[in-house]
Amino acid sequence: MHAGAYLVAVAGGSGSGKTSLVRAIRERCEPGSVCHVSQDDYYLPKEMQAVDPNGRVNFDLPTGLDLDGLASDLTDLVAGEPVRRKEYTFNQCDREPSWVHLEPAPLILVEGLFILHHPRLRELFDLRIYVEASEETQLERRLKRDASERCYGEADVRYQWEHHVMPAYRQYLEPYRDLCDLHVMNEHRFDNALQVLADHLSKVVEHVRPITLQLA
Repeated sequence: MHAGAYLVAVAGGSGSGKTSLVRAIRERCEPGSVCHVSQDDYYLPKEMQAVDPNGRVNFDLPTGLDLDGLASDLTDLVAGEPVRRKEYTFNQCDREPSWVHLEPAPLILVEGLFILHHPRLRELFDLRIYVEASEETQLERRLKRDASERCYGEADVRYQWEHHVMPAYRQYLEPYRDLCDLHVMNEHRFDNALQVLADHLSKVVEHVRPITLQLA
């Protein structure tokens, strides 16, 4: 554990449920005791992204993100320094990005696809969590999310899934699965894993409450 902070990596494929798990953990934390850092806010501008052989922009590569900047910001947070950076809007031209303010906290949750692929980042974490679901479930979730939140059509989502998302997952994320301390299956629910995780965090970070689950 770093002095003053416990860093947790929440990695997993697109649609695996990383954000849902982070949200569930945060709901069990005292106000001000947790800092949520999203890899998505470290995307480089569209003109700096790679283009595939069909001329389509590929956002699913670690080279499309400022992962060195993410590592530096985490180091600052651990040192007690706040971080400020502009929100990434997923190329929604009609949406004005807001500023993301990250404040130091005892528990720092870092969510993203490629946070285990980057060597400097990988070594920062005290706990590494791998969230997973079947490919069919992940694609279904991705279709719903991209339609409602990012205004992407189904054909575009399926193209990205086949040509960008899954190849990147297999090359840049799956190889690190066995390096993780906790695997969370999120096909439908992750209550049992959340119980184990909350119990662990309550022992290392005093502001996280142990929980009693009411299973349906």
